[in-house]
Amino acid sequence: MSVLEYMHTLGQQARAAGAVLAQTPTASKNAALVAMAEAMDAARPELMAANARDLEAALANGLDAAMLDRLRITDAGIDAMMQGLRQVAELADPVGEITDMNYRPSGIQIGKMRVPLGVIGIIYESRPNVTIDAASLCLKSGNAAILRGGSEATHSNQAIAACVTAGLQKAGLPAYAVQVVSTTDRQAVGHMIAMPEYVDVIVPRGGKGLIERISNDAKVPVIKHLDGNCHVYIDDAADVSKAINISINAKTRRYGVCNAMETLLVAQSRAAELLPEIAQHLQEFEVELRVCDKAYALIAESAGARVVMADKEDWFAEYLAPILAVKVVADMHEAIAHINHYGSHHTDAIVTENYTKARAFMAAVDSSSVMVNASTAFADGFEYGLGAEIGISTDKIHARGPVGLQGLTSQKYVVFGDGHTRS
Repeated sequence: MSVLEYMHTLGQQARAAGAVLAQTPTASKNAALVAMAEAMDAARPELMAANARDLEAALANGLDAAMLDRLRITDAGIDAMMQGLRQVAELADPVGEITDMNYRPSGIQIGKMRVPLGVIGIIYESRPNVTIDAASLCLKSGNAAILRGGSEATHSNQAIAACVTAGLQKAGLPAYAVQVVSTTDRQAVGHMIAMPEYVDVIVPRGGKGLIERISNDAKVPVIKHLDGNCHVYIDDAADVSKAINISINAKTRRYGVCNAMETLLVAQSRAAELLPEIAQHLQEFEVELRVCDKAYALIAESAGARVVMADKEDWFAEYLAPILAVKVVADMHEAIAHINHYGSHHTDAIVTENYTKARAFMAAVDSSSVMVNASTAFADGFEYGLGAEIGISTDKIHARGPVGLQGLTSQKYVVFGDGHTRS
C-alpha cells in the first residue's frame, strides 16, 4: 500500500469513527479516558522499552540535550499522562450544549448547539505526551483524531497508541476514533494536510519551520501560532513593585515557551526609575539585554557586559532564550503601535494603575490574550480554567488563544417550532 493509500484509509476510518463519536454520551467518552489511563499503568514496561529504543536512536543521530529531554518518558511522566486523562474525564463536556435561546416574533425558538468539528489532524514533534493530550481532548470533544508525531518518537507514540486503542475498545467505542500514523515517511504529512474530504482541521505543534510549512501547504483549515513575541509595557502610572515582579516573572519563569516575554517596553517618564533595577534583577538570571539607545544610556553601566544595542530584527524576535529586547517609548500610544507592528499577536500585558488606560490598551492591542497587571506566563489553557489545551491560536477564526475542549467544537443553529409555517 502506498503512503497516499494508507493516509486515505486512515481518513476514511476517522470519518466513520467521527460520526459515531458525535453521538457518543459523555459517560462513554469518560469511561474510555479512564480505561486508557488504566492501560497505560499496566503497560509501563512496554512504554519504557519503546521509549528506550527512541532514545538510543536519538543519541545515535546526535539530537541535543533539550530534544532528548522532551523525548524521554519516565515513571513520573507516565503518572502525569494518566493524571491528564483523568482530568480531561472530569471536565464538562461541551458537546450538545445549547445556548442563546430566544423566541422570535413568529413564535419559533432559536438557539445554538455546540457540536464537534469532525476529524482533527494533529502534527507534532518530539514530545510523546502530546499523543495523550491530543487523544484525550479530541475524544472528549467528540472528534476523531489522526495523530502524526515526530519520527524520533515513533516507538513511544505507537506504544502509547496501543493504550489509547485498548481504552477505546474497553469502552465500546470505535478503535479508529484515535489513529496514530505508523509510517515515518514525510509524505504522510503532505497527504494529511491535503485531505479536506477526510480531515476538517489541522493543528500543528512544533517549531516555526514546521508550522510555516503546514500553513503554506495545507488545503485544510489550520489552527496555529507561528511564534510568541510577547510584550510587557510598563506605563507611567505603573506600581513599582508590580512592574518589577511582573517583568522578572514574564521573562525568567521559563525561557523556551511561547508565553515568555521577549520585549519589555517602558514609558519614558518611568525609565530612569525602573530600568536600572529591573536590569539588575535580570543580571542575576544572566539575561542578555538588547536595548534601544535611551535604555542603553540608563543601564549600560549597571548591566555590564550583558547589554548590547538592539537592531531592528530584535523587535521581531522570539528568542526562547535568556535574551530580552528593551525599548523606552514615549507613552502608551507608542507602545501599542510597537506591539501591533512587531508582535506576533500572542500575549501582551500592561502594568498600570490607571483604569482608563488599561481599558484602552486592552481594546487597541490586537493579540489573542491581553493582560493588565499580570505576567504573560498566565497565557495557558490550564491557567485559564480550560483544564488542558491542544495549543494556542493567534488566528482570528475559528479559535483564538489557548484552545481547549470548546475550541475543538463549533456551533450550529437549532430551531424549535410547534407546527410553525412561514407566511
